[in-house]
Amino acid sequence: MKKLEEYVREIPDFPEKGIIFRDITTILQDADGLKLAIDEMVKALDGADFDVVAGTESRGFIFGVPIAYILGKAFVPIRKKGKLPCETISAKYDLEYGSAELEMHRDSLIPGQKVVLVDDLIATGGTIKASVKMIEELGASVEKIVFLMELMGLKGREKLKGYDIVSILKYEGN
Repeated sequence: MKKLEEYVREIPDFPEKGIIFRDITTILQDADGLKLAIDEMVKALDGADFDVVAGTESRGFIFGVPIAYILGKAFVPIRKKGKLPCETISAKYDLEYGSAELEMHRDSLIPGQKVVLVDDLIATGGTIKASVKMIEELGASVEKIVFLMELMGLKGREKLKGYDIVSILKYEGN
């Protein structure tokens, strides 16, 4: 079987010149690659004490739901503003050109629950920082954050100091 990084397609000069885009659709499109990615993320949670898996839209869902299923945990979706039908809480975060907002159902977590947060990528850290803010606002705690990939040059990890973070694949630069 190939190594996980061998499933990642590199696309030079996308979305702009000088950037190497690391495409994970090639992981998703290959049964062995998908199994390997999820297995590695599950392995990163070995020994972790938690109650719930939460994931950000949309790739956090792709990886978070099977992780929750394998480990016998519930899954809580963190969605873009306006996508959840019940009463929500929200958190804004900055993008390169503007801002965005995420929401969670107000009743999605119980105070005292321990949460593992899952996403495909940590770049600048804004999305996950907003997610952490909402989880903690609901009285839960973030026990661990698991990413499939990390773009280390964008220093997103610095926004999450004090949290237990695991990235399966790490890339220098941005």
